[in-house]
Amino acid sequence: MASSSRDAQLNKVCCYSHPDAPLIEDYRAGDMICSECGLVVGDRVIDVGSEWRTFSNEKAGVDPSRVGGPENPLLGGGDLSTMIGPGTGPASFDAFGAAKYQNRRTMSSSDRALIAAFKEISTMADRINLPKTITDRANNLFKQVHDGKNLKGRSNDAKASACLYIACRQEGVPRTFKEICAVSKISKKEIGRCFKLTLKALATSVDLITTADFMSRFCANLDLPNVVQRAATHIARKAVEMDIVPGRSPISVAAAAIYMASQASDNKKTHKEIGDIAGVADVTIRQSYRLMYPHAAELFPDDFNFFTPIDQLPPV
Repeated sequence: MASSSRDAQLNKVCCYSHPDAPLIEDYRAGDMICSECGLVVGDRVIDVGSEWRTFSNEKAGVDPSRVGGPENPLLGGGDLSTMIGPGTGPASFDAFGAAKYQNRRTMSSSDRALIAAFKEISTMADRINLPKTITDRANNLFKQVHDGKNLKGRSNDAKASACLYIACRQEGVPRTFKEICAVSKISKKEIGRCFKLTLKALATSVDLITTADFMSRFCANLDLPNVVQRAATHIARKAVEMDIVPGRSPISVAAAAIYMASQASDNKKTHKEIGDIAGVADVTIRQSYRLMYPHAAELFPDDFNFFTPIDQLPPV
């Protein structure tokens, strides 16, 4: 034990007279100086900072960096290809006025398709406030589908939308097809087709969605308190366990449970308000609610404080 601590002290850069004193780094000279006695402990220290100076009066949009952008392992060339900016001087154009240097010559069509798809995924994710982890997973899924050439004939936008939907499911924050469709240029039916084909092509699977996956988000968008959210979660879970709503989608069951819980509280919401948030038609919510209404006394949690008694709840 003593030898290991002695080795650690030998490997540590410190002042011999003041081993515990903090060191001051002189970036200009590349020296490490003891703050107690001024002894230069180390010299020629590598500066890991930027190699340029930035002035506020420089032209906007001019990047003095000469080290390039971060490497992107999803692209074929590791994102090390040269990107040529637009020409401004006469030397940039030939006698016919065409640009002499173009990016199209240095980038493959495959990379161009990937970059366009990654941009589309990022745009869709930003519109529905998805974190970067989901965007990265969707990019990886699209890369696998693109390299496998399994979905020939399908548009890249449809494949990108399906990959984003799968990434949400795999990360435990599922979104409905309607939510993805709202930020995409592709129809719901085409996204559903690509979703099934992508799962088959990648030999992967996603967990089944449940009512609890959407409950907190729907209740938050409806400005419902936590008491109503907990009651709605309990109602939906009990309805599924008792097999009261067979064949109904978890989204419609969740919407009906929110409607029942809100009607029993002082924060009442209509079918239309809940349907607009959940993306479910009013008739669908009414059908699920009609199945749950006769069992309302068994569905509510025991500690729920009723503002409207069960016998006064609306039948539909």
